Amino acid sequence: MSTAPAIIVLGPSGLETARRIRAALKTAEIHGAGTRVPDADVLFAKTGEHLAVLFREKRPVIGVCASGILIRALAPLLGDKHGEPPVIAVAEDGSAVVPLLGGHHGANDLARRIADALGADPAITTAGDIRFAVALDAPPMGWTLANPQDAKDAMAALLSGAHARLTGKAPWLEAAKLPLSEDGEIELKITHHAGQEPGGGLVYHPHCLALGVGCERDCDPDELIELARQTLEAHGLAHQSIALVASLDLKADEAAVHALGKHLGVPARFFTPEELNRQSPRLKNPSEIVLREVGCPGVAEGAALACVGKTGELLVEKTKSARATCAIGLASRPLDPAETGRSRGRLSVVGIGPGGPEWRSAEAVSLLRAATDWVGYGLYLDLVADLGANAHEHRFGLGEEEARARHALELAGQGRDVALICSGDAGIYAMASLVFEVLDTGSSGASASDAARRVEITVVPGISALQAAAAKAGAPLGHDFCAISLSDLLTPWEVIEKRLHAAADGDFVVALYNPKSLRRKDQLSRALAILRGARPGATPAVIATSLGRDEERVTATTLEKFDETLVDMLSVVLVGSTATRRTSKTTPPRIYTPRGYEMKEHAP
Repeated sequence: MSTAPAIIVLGPSGLETARRIRAALKTAEIHGAGTRVPDADVLFAKTGEHLAVLFREKRPVIGVCASGILIRALAPLLGDKHGEPPVIAVAEDGSAVVPLLGGHHGANDLARRIADALGADPAITTAGDIRFAVALDAPPMGWTLANPQDAKDAMAALLSGAHARLTGKAPWLEAAKLPLSEDGEIELKITHHAGQEPGGGLVYHPHCLALGVGCERDCDPDELIELARQTLEAHGLAHQSIALVASLDLKADEAAVHALGKHLGVPARFFTPEELNRQSPRLKNPSEIVLREVGCPGVAEGAALACVGKTGELLVEKTKSARATCAIGLASRPLDPAETGRSRGRLSVVGIGPGGPEWRSAEAVSLLRAATDWVGYGLYLDLVADLGANAHEHRFGLGEEEARARHALELAGQGRDVALICSGDAGIYAMASLVFEVLDTGSSGASASDAARRVEITVVPGISALQAAAAKAGAPLGHDFCAISLSDLLTPWEVIEKRLHAAADGDFVVALYNPKSLRRKDQLSRALAILRGARPGATPAVIATSLGRDEERVTATTLEKFDETLVDMLSVVLVGSTATRRTSKTTPPRIYTPRGYEMKEHAP
């Protein structure tokens, strides 16, 4: 389920403001009201229903519309204010930014970011923000409030004249306009220890602990999670102060490490053996066996120390279970995981459909916006340029498919978030299979690096050319069909010819990919000759070129009237079966293949 902010636009007059907001927030998506906003990332039909779905999914909602529209739509859903997502109303001209809901759950901060981008002033109305320039129940990044249920009473007491007593160091509280005194009634306690909730006060846990872990390959995730739980409990440490889980880069694809991070709600970060070797003088339990096996004398302790740096310390030495180890480092300040180690790289092999934005999936848009790097054929990168992402582009020429796949994998192996962009569907005559082939066998070149083999891979489906062509023509794929590529670059023509005969004999509707190129001149003629030998000349056929783009051309014809001059390297050809029909009872006439129910109706 996506957590990207949804920018709601109800008409074209708000689209420019929505685009400015999206550019500032990077991962946000524009959700447009049907045909009134066709250029949106996501289209919806009914505003109220769509808002309700987003609200229930806890997604931040930014409505470029009157605040009353949002209020009336969401009023029936309001209940627990602690569980509501941010909801913000923005004037269509960008002159006003008003957080309506979730002020202490990110809405106020989000409103400030939007206002900065639009050159407006956020209309913050929550009492704590106005009076003390701080929201006690919404600490900044790097901090967690242990007892949020007490925040309302504490804030009410302070607003009524009580003083606060700060125990520990928290620069963000010291910089606020709180009434502080050494004997204040409301204690604000800063600690990384558990079980410290004082009566009438608030406890804040800084994210200053790094949990270093090591484990055997395919360790049971439950074992590592239980080891971490017992270690924290034995030393009285608050799990809310864990900023990240860290390990050796050889464990970047270890399920147990990621399961532990997910369990604690923190990211996993990884270090090379060389980076962990630098911590050798600080280790409490170095091991020659570990050094021989992985290239550094300690994984758990080394990773914990690498996270907390020279000013930090090893708070808990290596603790063991049957197949896992853990250690805990204490930093002198809250840790930012983005500045520590590297993440497990992610490669998203993204199908963008035929090219137009209206045929991209929400998942594809979200992953493209989140990516640090885009890899692909130059034309494909141009087709998604409207997303306005800040990703670094890696452009390749036509025919450099394997080079693209390798480059994308190696970039992801560096810990980057990479999108390998494909037209159509990523798994149909596209890059997904080549990525796995490079990882599995090395394909025609050298094997992928060890780091590349450990990346997370996501394959994102898209609308394929055969689907798009069929939709434009009517429904020619209504019954059994097959797809055959006429490119003999990787498949011998004898094999292609054998498949064409099989498709003709089986009376399949046939989608012909790669029907023509500058080098391939006669394959299409030979393929059509095979199909003409098995079905009537009146069999419907479709030539679809540059689908989803401004120069799109879709031609309905027949086998006997097929004009090969209309076909180029951006075309896909559909040839019907003997059951495929052309109906003139629609405007324009459409091509379809019956699903077979007719035979059932006439069966004795």
